[in-house]
Amino acid sequence: MMDLLFGPFIEFGFLRRALVGCMALSLAAPPLGVFLMLRRMSLTADVLAHGILPGIAAGFLVAGLSVTAMSVGGLFAGLVVALGAGALSRATGGREDAALAALYLVALALGVTLISTRAGSVELSHLLFGSVLGVDDPALFMMAGVSSLTLLALAFAWRPLVLECFDPSFAAAAGARGGLWHLLFLGLVVLNVLAAFQALGTLMAVGLMMLPAVAARHWARSVGGMAYASVAIALFSSAAGLLLSYHLDLPSGPAIVLVAGGCWVVSLVAGPVDGLLARWLKRPHLAG
Repeated sequence: MMDLLFGPFIEFGFLRRALVGCMALSLAAPPLGVFLMLRRMSLTADVLAHGILPGIAAGFLVAGLSVTAMSVGGLFAGLVVALGAGALSRATGGREDAALAALYLVALALGVTLISTRAGSVELSHLLFGSVLGVDDPALFMMAGVSSLTLLALAFAWRPLVLECFDPSFAAAAGARGGLWHLLFLGLVVLNVLAAFQALGTLMAVGLMMLPAVAARHWARSVGGMAYASVAIALFSSAAGLLLSYHLDLPSGPAIVLVAGGCWVVSLVAGPVDGLLARWLKRPHLAG
């Protein structure tokens, strides 16, 4: 049993690097997912994950599979989509989600068009689905740096973000500068999606951000409790997904996301907070 659980990581350096990178993502991205869920913005992360595609494609066209070039391009494109949607909604009085949807569709079409001009099947697969087993030093440093920056920013922004989630009117009356914190929050989401892209690709970059967060709501009622639970679920999903990938010869990124999805299903059924079993067991008690 010990060999099955720890042997692959002891024997292969690329698996250790993949595990360290995914653990870094697991520490920072799930708490952001909790706030996205509480703000009813769960699909925003997916929109931003696709919104970074044209920037990544432009970086690829300029410098090939360079982490630095693709990261700079993806960061610029993601910020344009995130901040542009907010600016357009305020300028026109429309809904921010509508502006996000429009920018996301344009960005996705532009990214696919740019990629198709030069990328072969191998490069296309890498850009769309990632290569967690091919994480190199620059990508690893980026994941660790983004995780550290996110945790530091959340330490300062935690109370304003929680306040805006549950009582935005009071936050506005108290001068909490909700718009500024909202822009900072979206910037952190873009950074984490960009870091996750290196391992999971644009199509599944939000997997470690949203699935553990959605599962965590069935294990805790407080925001802090959900954040801790989401991180624990993401760490487990990363390790278990890599092990399943190694032993069953599965693609690593999808395996991690599938394990996270399995954790969500278990949480939905057996979680003590609004889980199906918990709700079913309460019914006879209430009837009596």
